[in-house]
Amino acid sequence: MEHGTFISRKRAKHQPAGLLETLAIIHHRAHNAVMKQLCVVLVVAATLAVPARPKNGQNPFIGRWDITVTTPNATYPNWLELVDKDGSLEVRLQPRAGSVRPVTGAKLEGSTLSLVISPATESGPAFTWELSVKDNQLTGVLHRGTEVRGRLIGVRAPDLKHKPPKAWTDPEPLFNGKDLTGWEPGDPSDNHWVVRDGELINEQPGSNLRTTQRFDDFKLHMESNCPDGGNTGVYLRGRYHVQIEYAPPGVNDKLHGIGSIYGYLAPAVELPRKPGEWESYDVTLVGRYVTLVRDGVTIIDNQEIPGITGGALDSNEAAPGGLNLQGHHTGGIRFRNITIAVPKR
Repeated sequence: MEHGTFISRKRAKHQPAGLLETLAIIHHRAHNAVMKQLCVVLVVAATLAVPARPKNGQNPFIGRWDITVTTPNATYPNWLELVDKDGSLEVRLQPRAGSVRPVTGAKLEGSTLSLVISPATESGPAFTWELSVKDNQLTGVLHRGTEVRGRLIGVRAPDLKHKPPKAWTDPEPLFNGKDLTGWEPGDPSDNHWVVRDGELINEQPGSNLRTTQRFDDFKLHMESNCPDGGNTGVYLRGRYHVQIEYAPPGVNDKLHGIGSIYGYLAPAVELPRKPGEWESYDVTLVGRYVTLVRDGVTIIDNQEIPGITGGALDSNEAAPGGLNLQGHHTGGIRFRNITIAVPKR
């Protein structure tokens, strides 16, 4: 800049004053243009240097949660999923019983998420949850109107993306065909499971029946005989309900009918009704991915089970669990030839 000024002054002895002023104006404008371009470059560079926010980082509630609810009278599992879809919060809940369902009354205010679990009716005020997240742990309070009815705590549900085993053990019997060795009722005072003629029979509605062994990944084979109007099923790891039922046609949709993972996965193939006849089920569960073969036909092929189903024993999805046969709906359900294989170590 100093060099340019010296030249202009040197030439001033030989150039008219008007030309000198013109050169000074041109120099000033060029300097300003360069500085403006430099500022633009610096602004762009500064913008690019700002780290991008993590996906969904603005909302710590996003994801799947394994929840334990505690009230003065009981402790039981729930499951919750929150998804950010085009800026809107979509929520679905798996309550203690029944099927997974959407929750429409969700409101995020600051660091608190409020959910309307059941709206107010003529018979009483609404059930609501107030939730917060800290260090990837969900905590909350259950309200009925303004009254506190319980508290909950949740952890992020595990992905359970296990690698498929290279080989499986030979199948081992879980039911010996003689007695209930290896099995225990959930409620011994209401147990109606008996063994007769090599069959495991639930004579009337009552307690569920679970294995004393717990399993991680496995291949299960079982045969069931469900009478017309019957309703039962088996909970894989005590958490994921494979539905077995013969309600009248049209009563249950495919997400809640025979061969479904209750509320989550519908069978891809509809098979003929066979109430009162023996049918086979072959279930492979690796992580949370399930394949279900009914009477030799693949009806669910390596599909993800998003979360626990209604009636689950617990919400600890990361832990092994037993098999749990449903017994409280109807009697007359029969099982036989129950075997299991696990990954070879």
